[in-house]
Amino acid sequence: MNNQNDMVPYYGATQSIDDAGQQGFSTEDILWAIGIWSVILTLSPVIVFYMLMVA
Repeated sequence: MNNQNDMVPYYGATQSIDDAGQQGFSTEDILWAIGIWSVILTLSPVIVFYMLMVA
């Protein structure tokens, strides 16, 4: 029994959560971004050096 009326409350619940979502970035988001960029910037010279040596 898959009725579309059964799914209406779920959509309403998720929309109200999305509408009341955060504005801006949380501390976790900022720390995640700093971690990703630190890995990228740390490994980029290693990757460039490897590419120069292999090519």
